Amino acid sequence: MSDARNPSRLMVSATHKSSGKTTIAVGLVHALRERGLAVQTFKKGPDYIDPMWLTAASGRRCRNLDPYLSDAAEYRGAFRRHAAGADVSVVEGNKGLYDGLALDGSNSNAALAKALALPVVLVIDARGMTRGIAPLILGYQAFDRDVRIAGVILNNLGGSRHEAKLRMVIEHYTDVRVLGSVQCDPRLVIAERHLGLTPSNEADGVTQRIAAIGNLVGAQVDVDAVLRIAAGVPPLAAPGDAIADPFPPAAEPDLRIGVLQDRAFGFYYGDDLDALRAAGATLVRIDALSDAQLPGVDGLFIGGGFPELHAAELEANTALRGRIRAAVEAGLPVYAECGGLMYLARSLTYRGQTHRMVGAIPGDVVMHDRPVGRGYVTLEETADFPWGEAPGGGRAVRAHEFHYSSIENLPADLVCAYEVKRGHGVDGRRDGIVVRNVLASYAHLRSAGGNAWARRFVDFVRHADYRLQRQDNVVLFPPVRGREAMVV
Repeated sequence: MSDARNPSRLMVSATHKSSGKTTIAVGLVHALRERGLAVQTFKKGPDYIDPMWLTAASGRRCRNLDPYLSDAAEYRGAFRRHAAGADVSVVEGNKGLYDGLALDGSNSNAALAKALALPVVLVIDARGMTRGIAPLILGYQAFDRDVRIAGVILNNLGGSRHEAKLRMVIEHYTDVRVLGSVQCDPRLVIAERHLGLTPSNEADGVTQRIAAIGNLVGAQVDVDAVLRIAAGVPPLAAPGDAIADPFPPAAEPDLRIGVLQDRAFGFYYGDDLDALRAAGATLVRIDALSDAQLPGVDGLFIGGGFPELHAAELEANTALRGRIRAAVEAGLPVYAECGGLMYLARSLTYRGQTHRMVGAIPGDVVMHDRPVGRGYVTLEETADFPWGEAPGGGRAVRAHEFHYSSIENLPADLVCAYEVKRGHGVDGRRDGIVVRNVLASYAHLRSAGGNAWARRFVDFVRHADYRLQRQDNVVLFPPVRGREAMVV
């Protein structure tokens, strides 16, 4: 196990988006794990899908590090806390090494690499490249001398002759080591769709797929050299970093929150689930595709996902849809993000097919060919925000959104919890539809940067009228014994 004060670590980044960096990272993690090493993975920025693959590859929940939604002490503390229990930590960047929202690069992958003293393994999609790869590498080195590019992995090579030419060019013109040369191979392809890679919770034979990727990457990358790079890191200075767990499990959970977790809904951050548990919730897994009963829960959390791809199955489960709607009408507290909002709407239309959804929200969802809302958002809570603590509204919230759908036919008297200052939300001006005890938005929140949404939601659940009914032993839908599972 690596030194908790100075964990073995590295970043896998790329020159640009869609370079194959996630596939390389997943394969590398599997290869390290095959050596008997405990590997902790991290993903930079807001992302659910890549962390699913990294979690499956490592067997440990991937954690997100977001310099925009968290302050430096917070994400450094999170890294040190989760890295402490592993032999080596692998941080996968997002987009390209120097890409980021800020002009000064303060929330780029490079900035995160510097903050955590991460040596960078740069993945280069080398298709069609020969001599031009040298100025590319030299430019990435020169752009920020404080970023240590420890080596490159050449991806999507056209064969042994192509590899030999690239190695000769890189050796002649640069001082960067080639750590691996990965040939173009259909077995390394993870299919992409509108939000990125196909999530691992939907892919067939995930374990076998990851093993195949790991074997191919492990055979074409110098894993020993990668481990030496990860181990040869400087001490991780952490003045003022809070490394104690900010979300320790509650000693005695006093309520139950159902979480939809299946092929349609899988977008959940590990830290948010930890925060819900720390606030006193037991998390109960519900499968919206197959569970006919709604277990006895005090609240419901429906994250994002791809309900449009499973709309027919969601519609066919009339029993669960009906029970969720009845519970909402009875006052069940619900928090829904993006895909969850889509599921709670009246209908969902995708590729000319319309399917009925829960009907708790008075609107109809339509999928589009291009993104409607994409990127970081800034919201301001209105006086109608339901979870308390800020009477009269005005509290600023940072979050992110990424949706190809819009919600239409909303009533003129729609109540919303947020004004959108940056982003799109439900109509370009507002987000966070409030219906009874439901808050449903296109924005995805993080329990980070002072936004304690999980604790606020649990407190709201704890004091809701529906909760009081359950305390009086009026349980609308009792637990379904033998079919429940804890959220992971």
